[in-house]
Amino acid sequence: MSSFFAFPLAVFFIFVAPLWLFLHYRNKGKAGQGLSYEDGQLLKSMTERTDKMQKRIETLEKILDSESPSWRER
Repeated sequence: MSSFFAFPLAVFFIFVAPLWLFLHYRNKGKAGQGLSYEDGQLLKSMTERTDKMQKRIETLEKILDSESPSWRER
């Protein structure tokens, strides 16, 4: 009965466990790096564009509120 478990355990510890550990820690290393420089610049650019768009929308809403106060109800 003990040899029944010994072979699968040996296969697991010789082949599966090292591969599993290698892949696990490789993924952890990639996840810990954070954003690349290019991704950071893209995020910064998108944030700036979003802020500009938000300001434009607020301005347009103020204009519409003054010219047509019931535009939101349509």
